[in-house]
Amino acid sequence: MMKRTGIERQTLFSTVLAVCVAMLIVLSACSSPDSRNTALQRLPTIYPDYQGTTIPYNIAPLNFMICEEASSFVVRLSVAGKDSFDVFCKEKVNISLRKWKKLLKENRGRQMEISIFAKKADGWVRYLPIRFTIAHDPIDSYLVYRLIEPGYEGLGKMGIYQRCIENFDESPIILNTLLDNNCVNCHSFCRGNPQTMLFHVRLQHAGTIFVNDNKINKINTQTHGMISAGVYPRWHPAGRYVAFSTNITKQSFHATHDNKVEVYDRESDIVIYDVETNTIFIDSLIHSKSRFETYPEWSPDGKYLYFCSAPVYEMPQQYDSIRYDLFRIPFDATSGRFGEQIDTLVSASHIEKSIALARVSPDGNYLIFCMSDYGCFPIWHRENDLYLLNLKTGDVNALNVVNSDQSDSYHSWSTNGRWIVFSSRRMDGTFTRPYISFFDTEGIAHTPFLLPQKNPLYYDNSLKSFNIPELITGKVKVSPYQLVKVIKSETIHAKNK
Repeated sequence: MMKRTGIERQTLFSTVLAVCVAMLIVLSACSSPDSRNTALQRLPTIYPDYQGTTIPYNIAPLNFMICEEASSFVVRLSVAGKDSFDVFCKEKVNISLRKWKKLLKENRGRQMEISIFAKKADGWVRYLPIRFTIAHDPIDSYLVYRLIEPGYEGLGKMGIYQRCIENFDESPIILNTLLDNNCVNCHSFCRGNPQTMLFHVRLQHAGTIFVNDNKINKINTQTHGMISAGVYPRWHPAGRYVAFSTNITKQSFHATHDNKVEVYDRESDIVIYDVETNTIFIDSLIHSKSRFETYPEWSPDGKYLYFCSAPVYEMPQQYDSIRYDLFRIPFDATSGRFGEQIDTLVSASHIEKSIALARVSPDGNYLIFCMSDYGCFPIWHRENDLYLLNLKTGDVNALNVVNSDQSDSYHSWSTNGRWIVFSSRRMDGTFTRPYISFFDTEGIAHTPFLLPQKNPLYYDNSLKSFNIPELITGKVKVSPYQLVKVIKSETIHAKNK
C-alpha cells in the first residue's frame, strides 16, 4: 500500500473538510426559512393578537401562542427591515426581555414587524407580517389590581396586587388570607403616587387603610348620620381631601336576563374626608335624600368635583328605571367649600341611558365614563361601553375602537395621559381582564391590547378576575405584614367637621 506524504494527507483532509462544509451549507439552506419559502397571503393566527395596536416602548415582551399547524416556527422581530432578532419555538413564543427592551428603546415612534415562518412537511411557509407601532410615550411602570374569584356570595381568596408593566414581576400589596379571609377592595392612589394610597377592609378588622409614605392608619370613616362608611374613593390632587360615596348596596340575580347579576344602591351620598384633620364634611348639593349621588371624581386642578346622580327610585322594584346623569360642582380647596351651582355635563337619562365611573384625563381636556342601559354597576352589564367627553367642546362619542360586545369598564389614565387601562369581559363573558389602549394627542383612542404575561396561556389557566386596574408610577413599598399589623390594631374614628 502506497504511503501518502504529509502534504498529500493535508490536501486530502482539506478537500474532505470543504465537502463537509458545503454539505452542511446545503442542508442548512434546505432547513432555513430564508432559503426557499412559500408566501401565504394571510396573517397568522396568534393569541393574544397584537395586530394594528400601539404599544409603549417600556412594555414587557408581548409573548404569544402561534395557533397554526407546523412542526416548528421561526419568529422574526424587526424594525424597518434592519434591527431584528429571531425566536425559534414550537408554538409558544417567549421573547428575550433584554433583546426586546433594546429593540423598542432604539425604535420609538417606528413600526415593528413580527414575521412568522412555519416549517411544514413540504417546506417553509411565510405569513404576512404582524405590524404594530412603538409609541414615543412610556406607560407608568406599575399596574395595581384586585384579583378576585367571580363569585356572587362567598369572598374566596382575594388580594390587591402590583405588577411591573416593564417586566413580569407581580407581588401582593395585601392578601385577605392574612386577614381571616375578609374582603379587601377599592384601592385608590393620589395622582398615581405609590406612596399615597388607600383601600378598604370589610367585615372583621373593618376600616379604611391610609398609607402616606411609610405611615399607615386605619380609619373608620363612618360618622354620626352617615348611611355607611366611605365606599368609592377619589383623592383630591393636592392629597388633603378624599371624596367618598357612601352606599347601601344590594345585589339580585336574574333567571333569564343577559346580565347575570344586578347590583344596585338603595341609598347613596357623597362625603369629603379631610386627611389632615380626620374629619368628614358634607354639602347638601351632593348629599341629599331626594337623589342618589355616587362615583366622585376630581378635576386635575382640584377645582371641580364630578359625580353621578339620579332621582330616588324604589329599589329593587324599579331597578331598570333608574338612570344616572353626569354633574360637576366647583370646589375651593383653600376653604374646603363647594360652589352654589351644579352643572349638568351629560344628561344620559334623556336617551334612556345611565352613566357611571367618570375619569378625567391628567390634562383636564377629556373625561371617559361608562354608559349602560340603566343602573350604576356597569361591570355586570353586558351592554356597557366606554364613552369620551371632550370637556372643551362638550362632544360625546363612544370609544368604538376600544369597546366590545361584553362589558368594558373600570378604566384609569396613565399619569401622562397617553394610556388608558380598563377591565373587559370580551374574552369569555365571565372574567374581567386588563386591556391597554394608546390615547394620542388628538384625543383618539387606539386598538387595545391585553396586558402581556410571561406565559401567554396565563389567562386561560387563571380563575381570577382583574378588578379596578390603576396605573401608578412606581412600586408600593410597604409590605403586607406592615399593613396587617395596623389593620389588626385599634381603629381611629373620623369626626364630623
